[in-house]
Amino acid sequence: MKNQVRAYFHEAKWFHKKHIPTMDEYMRIALVASAYSMLATTSLVGIGDIVTKDSFEWLFSNPKMVRASAVVCRLMDDIVSHKFDQKRGHIASVVECYMAQHGGTKEEVINEFCKQVTDAWKDINKECLYPTTVPMPILMRILNLARVIDVVYKDEDGNTHAGIVLKDFVNSMLIDPVPF
Repeated sequence: MKNQVRAYFHEAKWFHKKHIPTMDEYMRIALVASAYSMLATTSLVGIGDIVTKDSFEWLFSNPKMVRASAVVCRLMDDIVSHKFDQKRGHIASVVECYMAQHGGTKEEVINEFCKQVTDAWKDINKECLYPTTVPMPILMRILNLARVIDVVYKDEDGNTHAGIVLKDFVNSMLIDPVPF
């Protein structure tokens, strides 16, 4: 939580200074601000004895699976929300940071980030195929959270516009589920 708040504070300073960070600067802060790591950590609370101190230490070491999942979260979010975020007055997204540093059109930049998201999914899949020291149910929690992110940000910003984008998903899960 402390890391999360520090990242938000850093973003607030960028916003007030109208600073467009380099890609390295941006990603170092934005991956934390995406809240993925915090959500992954809190998702392990209460699932039983399978989660040990070693599990949390693994998670806090920022393993490849968590990093890749955070990349999926951050890039997918920024790809679909950068226009709206700029209209409402937000810090520069990964799209603006990349364009400021490397140039290119928005379409080229978005295509580059879609490739990076695909590569991150490959890393996630590889980590699930060759499990590390943590039990598979923990890896599945991390994977399932990344899957939720994929649904929320697939084609549009389901977080900001949840009532429109996610309404059918929620209805199909809770109100009109497929019978077993």
